[in-house]
Amino acid sequence: MSQPQPTVYIVDDDASFLAATSRLLVASGFRAMTFESASELIAHCTANVPGCIVADLQMPGLNGLELQSALALTRNPLPILFLTGNGDIASSVRAMRGGAEDFLEKRAPKDALLDAVQRALARDARERAERERTQALKARFEKLSVREKEVLAHVLQAQLNKQIAGDLAINERTVKLHRTSIMAKLGVRSVMALTLLAQEAGMTPAEPTFPKGQ
Repeated sequence: MSQPQPTVYIVDDDASFLAATSRLLVASGFRAMTFESASELIAHCTANVPGCIVADLQMPGLNGLELQSALALTRNPLPILFLTGNGDIASSVRAMRGGAEDFLEKRAPKDALLDAVQRALARDARERAERERTQALKARFEKLSVREKEVLAHVLQAQLNKQIAGDLAINERTVKLHRTSIMAKLGVRSVMALTLLAQEAGMTPAEPTFPKGQ
């Protein structure tokens, strides 16, 4: 199944600027949709579709920075770049710290805008692929039984079989059988590979430790 064409969502309360920006992007080969308010965009962007957002910084209702914060909490956090007629250093710093792709003045060269949009779309594709990979990894872990998940939690804390058996009040041989099953289901052969896989799925700290001989 092919992915839908990425969309550039443009948000600006200035109707003439909104139309001009849309024409530029469409003429340059992009698919564009326009919105006159941030709340209107948020109501529309409910599906997990690819794209990016070009937003005015100062708008009635939700402003650009508030839109950025709201997007970060959604399941589809599209990259955002800001256009402004009267930007300030504090706003630009806050926008970039919040993950904005770029912060441009409205009178910036057209090529600068087009380049920023292209970068934002490329970033969205990368981040979307990473999220899909993480979800796929989490789905693999969900196939483990309840007891296997309990054993896994202890394994990821670098505990030995004897320690796990004591903590879970089960036989050490049973722990070994569960570990073998976990490894088989997840397609790994070592605790290090298992821990790295769990780390990629967002399930472990960034710096795992490994007991000797495992």
